[in-house]
Order: sequence, then C-alpha cells, then structure tokens
Amino acid sequence: MEVGGGWGGWGRLLLAVSVACTATTCTTSKTSPNLPQPPGRYDPAHDLGQLFHDVQLSGIFADSKTFVDARPLVAPADIAACYAAGRTAAGFSLQAFVAQRFELPRPVGEGFHTDTSQTMEAHIRALWPILTRRPDTVDARSSLIPLPNPYVVPGGRFREVYYWDSYFTMLGLIASGRTDLVKSMLDNFAHLIGTVGHIPNGNRTYYLSRSQPPFFAAMVGRFAQATDTAQALPYLDALEAEHAFWMNGADSLAPGRGQAYRRVVRLREGGPILNRYWDDRSDPRPESYRPDYEVGQTLGAERREGFYRNVRATAESGWDFSSRWMRDPKDLRTLETTDLLPVDLNSLLYHAERTIAALRAFRGRAGDADVARQFAQAAEDRRRALLAAAYDPASGFFYDVRWRTGQRVTDRPTLAAASPLYFGLATPEQGRAVAARLEREFLKPGGFVTTLIASGQQWDAPNGWPPLEWLTIEGVRRYGRAHLADAARDRWLGLNRRTYRATGKMTEKYDVVDLQRRAGGGEYPTQDGFGWTNGVALALAAQKAEGPHPVSRVRSSAAGARFVVTP
Repeated sequence: MEVGGGWGGWGRLLLAVSVACTATTCTTSKTSPNLPQPPGRYDPAHDLGQLFHDVQLSGIFADSKTFVDARPLVAPADIAACYAAGRTAAGFSLQAFVAQRFELPRPVGEGFHTDTSQTMEAHIRALWPILTRRPDTVDARSSLIPLPNPYVVPGGRFREVYYWDSYFTMLGLIASGRTDLVKSMLDNFAHLIGTVGHIPNGNRTYYLSRSQPPFFAAMVGRFAQATDTAQALPYLDALEAEHAFWMNGADSLAPGRGQAYRRVVRLREGGPILNRYWDDRSDPRPESYRPDYEVGQTLGAERREGFYRNVRATAESGWDFSSRWMRDPKDLRTLETTDLLPVDLNSLLYHAERTIAALRAFRGRAGDADVARQFAQAAEDRRRALLAAAYDPASGFFYDVRWRTGQRVTDRPTLAAASPLYFGLATPEQGRAVAARLEREFLKPGGFVTTLIASGQQWDAPNGWPPLEWLTIEGVRRYGRAHLADAARDRWLGLNRRTYRATGKMTEKYDVVDLQRRAGGGEYPTQDGFGWTNGVALALAAQKAEGPHPVSRVRSSAAGARFVVTP
C-alpha cells in the first residue's frame, strides 16, 4: 500500500528523489483564463438570437441538446434574419421552418445490432469502432470544436468527446491494446489546452465556459504506465497550462478568510489555496436550455443569475445533478455548488501537482528541480489543508466543505469520499475508517451506491456510476481492503453482465439497489453505448481474470532522477 502517493491504485508514478520542499506556493510562467471565443465559430445560442430561445421553449425537440447539435444548412445570420422577418406571418410553422434549414443530429451507435451470443467483453471491443470519431474537419456551421486526431465518444446523445469520461474509457482501451487511440485522445486534449486555454466539458462551443473534473494528469499516467514513462514528458507543458487554468486568480485573493475568485478559494488568512467548481457564464445552459430556463423563471431576478451559475458549476463537476450540491435535496433551486470545496476536485489537483513535480524532476533540465520543489510543496500544502478541512474524525469520513464558514457537509455523505483514498492523500487510519463506512452503508447488491439520498436526481441513490465504482473499488484496495474491493467489483460486473444479457446494452449508469430495475432520474433517458461503462467493465474484468501482479519499471533521467511506474 502506498499511502500519500500521487498515482492511485492504477499506474502509480512516484518521484523517488530526495527534494527539499521549501516553496510555499506553486507558480508557473503561464496563466490560462478562459479565452474569448475565436471568430467564425458557430455558437447557436448567440448566433440564432430569438430563434434559439423560441425553438428551445417550443417543445419541438424533447431534448434541448438536439438543436444545439443541429447543423444550419445556410449561414446562421441569414436564418436568424429570415426568422425575424417571417415569424409573425399568418400560417408560419416554427417546426417546418427549422426542418427546412437544419440538419438534425443522429444518436451515436444508431443501427448497431448487438449479438448477445458474444461475451460482454467481445461486445465492448466491437463497439470501439462504433464510438470512435475520425479526425474532424473545420465546419463554420457546426457547434463541434474540431479535433485533429481520432477520439471515442460516450454514445447516444453524447456525440462529442467528454473530458472526465475519457479517463475511464481509456481504461478499457488500454485493456483492449488500443494505446494508439489513447495517445490520439491525449494529443487532442493537449491541443484543446493550447488553443482554448483549458479542456472544456466537451468539444462543443457551448461547453467552452467550463471544464470537468481534471483527470488529464491521471490519463497521462495511465498512458505512461501502459507504454513507457518517457511517453508522459511531451504532455508536461499542457499539464502545467491546465493547472494554471484551475489556479487562475490565486495571486489576487486577499489575505482575509473566505476569499474566492473563479475556481480558487482561500479558506483562512494566510492559508493555502483550495479549489471549487465554477462556470464563467450565468445564463441557462444551451444544451439544457428549456429545463434551466423554466426553473429559473420560478425565482426572482436577484436569485436567478446565481441559480444559473450553480447549475453550470454543477455541470463542471460531472455530478449533474445530486443532493450533494443542494441545500434542500428535494429542491434543485437550492444548488450551492460554488459555495462548496469538493473533496474529489482537490484530490485530483493534488495528484496533478504531484505528477508535474515528478515529471519536472524526471526531465532534469535547467530550472526543473526548482519548479519540481514548488509543485511538490503545493501538493503537500493542499493535502494538509484538505485533510484538515474535509475529514471528520467523529464519523471517519471525508465531506465537501462550505468554504465561507469551514463547515463540513456531514449530512450528505457521498462516494466522493473515496477520492482521497484513490489518490493516496488519506492517512492509513483515515483510509481504514472510510473503507469501513463505505462497506457498511454504501455497498449494495450491484456495487457501491453514489449517495444515501434518493432525491430523484441521477447522481443519487439508487444509482451506481462506472467512474465512481472504479475510484471506490481501487481506493479501498489501495488501503488494504482487497476483499471489499473484490466483492464490490464482482457485484458490479455481475450487474453489467446481467443487464447485457437481458438487453444487449451497456448503459451509462445502473440501479445498484434493485437489480431488476433500470436506472433513472435526471434530465434525459439513460443512455446506451457507453464509453466509460465499457472502459471500467473491461478493466475490472481483466483485473479479475489476471489478478494484481504489479511489476515496477524504473527509468532514469540524465540528472539521475528516478521515476517508478507500477500497475
């Protein structure tokens, strides 16, 4: 067990050099605020004006995402002008107007026929080509942000790459021997960091104002573990630029308690910086315009902007939506996401800082040692601050924290508590306590349940989600609970296989409490495909078949820094 390491139970990349960590803050030469949208890129909500609002509220499309993914057949400005001139004419049909001027998107995987005589594993491998997009071409009439290399999409209504999904998809690609496709996706993410300043939620223009849980460092580590340590080095600049995006504004925070700017928060005077989720816009999400707008209209104008900001920040978290983020678990209008310090987000950034420190030391160029010390110290400062703020000794569990007051949200325990275990922040005692509670309260017949509250939101009970199953299973394994990890793995894989045999599908989430019931909740029907389910299922199935046999590989830089990679 490697407590305090930076690479979790999958491919740990540990700096094995002695460094004197004297820096008190982590600095780089780059800052990456969100950049303005480049000219000529199609933004449906902006470019279509009143037509966009009217279509999204009309009910023509049951899913608001359909229209933002539709491709205008002529220039959007011409469509908007034509609509403004003709919409009040007698007999005008909005539905016919849209049908004549837009090409509608189709679900990914439409028409694919499952052969259930195949094993689940064979079915997933057959799906990779279906879920893979070729390199994009520039299209000024598409909301898609073009990517230069092939990439895997989740499936169904999710026709573009998604940031944190991709880490879990990569687990299965590696198990399938497709490290070439993993590299292509990493190159795409580095391209996005270089061109728009960060990795957006997905490669759509309407996602540009936010990111998602920052798994880029974890992806790089997985790839290096599957290939060679040196393969991580080309991504070092992108790793530092992404870190700068998340830390943007940290130097501007006043020394007093409870200061925040964008994604950075200072808890107390002179204290270290921690992070929150955020979005740079405060209006309805274009891809969920109708539900956002309708809820917003139930609020007074003074509360509406804050609600939209929190809706968007929750989308950045990936957990959209959950009682985790709501003051009142029955009322979506009480979202408080921007007021919370998420334990999983800060675990990810700790890991990213450790990774950058290790890669700098491994590379060994002039100045790298100093920067490595800065990032290593930043990681340690974050670890200490997070453990002090988020761990509750009385209940033996990690919680999100209301940064204005320092209050832990102890009435809503969630699987986010497994992240400090997966990334190695927790002490041995904390890890044992968290694992015991996860076994006692969260382990269900089909695996780990996301929360203990059945709110009707999709990131709540009774649902289990593949990314959280992986993080929790491997987190408790890292802290010596292999029996618990194996039991949860077997229950989850059993549910995956049972659903596949009955329906021929891999779905984005599962009901882990009632194994006969299809998972539900949320803004849209449960989607099939499905990228991260496929990845986690293949990785866990391979683990079960092969067993954990860690083999270390050591690489040395010219400066003598050693980098150890273990599966």
